[in-house]
Amino acid sequence: ELAVAIRYDPEAMAAPVVVAKGAGLLAQRIRRLALQHGIPIVERKPLAQALYREVEVNHPIPHERYAAVAEVLAYVYHLKGKGIPAPEDRAA
Repeated sequence: ELAVAIRYDPEAMAAPVVVAKGAGLLAQRIRRLALQHGIPIVERKPLAQALYREVEVNHPIPHERYAAVAEVLAYVYHLKGKGIPAPEDRAA
């Protein structure tokens, strides 16, 4: 059993960041904390496995995983009844 927690603030971050990850009992604790704080849990086992292997905590997700993570984030925003936030134009 794995758990990977992702945070994304488009106004402050260039990419989503892995803020926690764990296996076994730590994964169960991450899930329990998410439930206690009303954070949606989305099960995407292949994505969780890849992020667990590839990304250290407090590091951004790799470009190759953007599309899959974007799908998860879009689903979470839908669950919360919010639109997907658009990042500010940073090309200045």
